Amino acid sequence: MYEWQNKSELFLPSGFSIPFCKGVGGYVSYESSIKSGAPCVIDATHARFLAKKRLPKLIFDFIDGAAGREIGKARNEQAFGDIQLQPRVLRQVDPRNLTTKFIDQSFQLPFGIAPMGMCNLSYPKADQIMGQVAKTAQIPVGLSSAASSRLEDMRKWAGTYAWFQLYVTPPLDHTLSLVRRAQNAGYSTLVFTVDVPQVSRRLRDVANGFKMPFRMRSKQFFDFATHPRWSLATLANGVPKPLNFPDNGDGFDRDASRALADWEFLKRLRELWPGKLVVKGITSVPDALQVQECGADAIYISTHGGRQLDSAPASIAVLPLIRQALGPDYPLLIDSGVRNGEDIVKALVCGANMVMLGRPVLYALAADGARGLDALFSGLAYDVSAAMAQLGARNISDLTPAMIVKNNHALLD
Repeated sequence: MYEWQNKSELFLPSGFSIPFCKGVGGYVSYESSIKSGAPCVIDATHARFLAKKRLPKLIFDFIDGAAGREIGKARNEQAFGDIQLQPRVLRQVDPRNLTTKFIDQSFQLPFGIAPMGMCNLSYPKADQIMGQVAKTAQIPVGLSSAASSRLEDMRKWAGTYAWFQLYVTPPLDHTLSLVRRAQNAGYSTLVFTVDVPQVSRRLRDVANGFKMPFRMRSKQFFDFATHPRWSLATLANGVPKPLNFPDNGDGFDRDASRALADWEFLKRLRELWPGKLVVKGITSVPDALQVQECGADAIYISTHGGRQLDSAPASIAVLPLIRQALGPDYPLLIDSGVRNGEDIVKALVCGANMVMLGRPVLYALAADGARGLDALFSGLAYDVSAAMAQLGARNISDLTPAMIVKNNHALLD
């Protein structure tokens, strides 16, 4: 169990260390960390800066980009920034306990890794690193149907902390075979993604000529040549493909319609899947109520990180509405726009039971592999704990909507 105790000047969780980069007069700047070759990751913003330097533009834009004008992506992040929390003083806040329980499984931290496709493009064996880090940290990790690793392998790497994420793609027999494979591999949680009836255009991908299955094409030669470390490592480890699709990934059509996912399929999936069923991509109260009625065990509020509908509302903005509609006990998790520990706390305060991170994980992996991801999670855990102390909270259950500042007045007793 992660309990924060006073260790010198820092509150650190046992099993985690924060590899801060120290320079003259304090922490090094982003620019000086590049010049000095310091590999450490300070936070998600720093990780993104390093990732942009170290990845070919084609790959960085695939990770960083979003749909349309990318207003939705910015809206998700800004919505977190707009939330104010009211500090409270002279509360007994030691020790702080960050453990939480979600859909009958205990986790050491209230955040996890969102399912994302083709993660191995960010760093060789990224899926394996995520699985192993998740198992060590005892947090959930989602493996996408479009992952560049086999679902059976992630179950081995992450153990019971692995969740499998399902897309409904033609032919339907293949989709159902993935469900059977997940069950046979020992997965207990299935995440059914419903917000991609058709993949939206990500204009950066269009401009860069990014296609799936991914191939290192001659038109991107200069981009790859100017990033030799990534290019050589990728070639040495094998160019990533979506390995859960036929023909060793060559049968995957990213642009194929996924409209086979409908309410009747959800009902059928509920009957087929014996474990926990999470429905991902909900931002509407009526949809949330219908998902609950269909027997799903949890709802995953998400705008796909702004990668689907540029005009969609921010996930954090709809979270309180869905929480109010479904009641206090129905399990909810959220992603899209989460960038730091305070964002995680804000999501928990607004009614989430678990918070998932997407892009920041890939930024950290691109920046420095396993060490980068460990540094990111260590920093996030520290910042969650520090924010809880400021709010007068010792446990995750102490975080409530009463801590939100509304109209310049905190709704506190």
